[in-house]
Amino acid sequence: MMTTAKIELPPKLIPVFSGKAPVRGAHGGRGSAKTRSFALMAAVRGYMLASEGISGVILCGREYMNSLSDSSMEEIKQAIKETPWLLEQYDMGENYIRTKCRRVSFVFAGLRHNLDSIKSKARILLAWVDEAESVSDVAWSKLIPTIRGIEEAELWVTWNPEKKESPTDIRFRLKAASDAKIVEMNYTDNPWFPKVLERARLEDKRIMNESDYRWIWEGAYHEHSDSQIFANKYRVADFTPQPDWDGPYNGLDFGFAQDPTAAVKCWVHRDTLFIEYEAGKVGLELDDTSEYIERLIPNYGQYVIRADSARPESISYLKRFGMPRIVGVEKGKGSVEDGIEFIKSFKEVVIHTRCKEVAKEFSLYSYKVDRLTQDVLPVPVDAWNHYIDAIRYALQPLMKARKFKPISISFIN
Repeated sequence: MMTTAKIELPPKLIPVFSGKAPVRGAHGGRGSAKTRSFALMAAVRGYMLASEGISGVILCGREYMNSLSDSSMEEIKQAIKETPWLLEQYDMGENYIRTKCRRVSFVFAGLRHNLDSIKSKARILLAWVDEAESVSDVAWSKLIPTIRGIEEAELWVTWNPEKKESPTDIRFRLKAASDAKIVEMNYTDNPWFPKVLERARLEDKRIMNESDYRWIWEGAYHEHSDSQIFANKYRVADFTPQPDWDGPYNGLDFGFAQDPTAAVKCWVHRDTLFIEYEAGKVGLELDDTSEYIERLIPNYGQYVIRADSARPESISYLKRFGMPRIVGVEKGKGSVEDGIEFIKSFKEVVIHTRCKEVAKEFSLYSYKVDRLTQDVLPVPVDAWNHYIDAIRYALQPLMKARKFKPISISFIN
């Protein structure tokens, strides 16, 4: 007797998951339910394959993945938990997801550094690459043949477009194969778009320049504008701090209900600023702050941590519980602008590939733009700056040293 299961998807994605297709995907902006929907369907796909007696793995990949916290694991677990009939079919632990019959299991990996090990894994029945905008052409050319030899295998791709010429956008949007099922998904296509995101969207629309807003919320390509504070000032790359580098310099910006508590570890070498680690979370309880950050930033509490002095009670608490060397920074009129100019004074800012939120903020942090004249105003918009504020705090001693560096004066008779 055949049973019927109920699956709720945004209407626009129903054709994507109907019938057969070697490639399925969606691109677009924030709040579109892309990741939520693909996580749910990955779990459904795993169950269906297992019920047909097919064994193998479902690979959930991203370009960079340093730990399971960077993966899609929690999204898939949540989708399973919210779907009672799926919950009956899966075993889930802290580090694994697999069908109860053990035929299908999920594997989470970063494509940049794990391609060779991925190729040696058990049969890949499905590869879902999320946040795929940054995936290189080399990675795609190695991953795709790995799954092409299996009849049941499919490739799923979800991404927020940024550059029109990116390898992902060319391969799966501009020159997508005729049998690929790929759609654009934005917040207007999400029937469950939450009120809290609607408030965030309206606030972004009010304060952001048009290019940034359309990229974040409407899935447009990200066109750089004169209002971007750090345009052409930074790059994202892997690096390892060397013994002759100065640092580390640790900074911490306290968040609240809608903003993340943001922590960074930085280094300086000659005229280059390096951002090595980040840790951040919205709604992070003060009791959990030290443990959470230490888990993501090695040895964070062993060095001086400079934090927002507007929260002395938080600094006092953390000094007693996990961050004995935390201190408050001096803040005053013009401190934001001074910090921005100091960061811009470096020849280059290099952001480690693991620091996704820092990179996003450097891309989006902007000056205000006059609505009528479109003139760029010398006033930073108070948004997309939590990690950047943490960087400013971390570097404050260097700023003061440069600002008050003595000069020698020679008099000629």
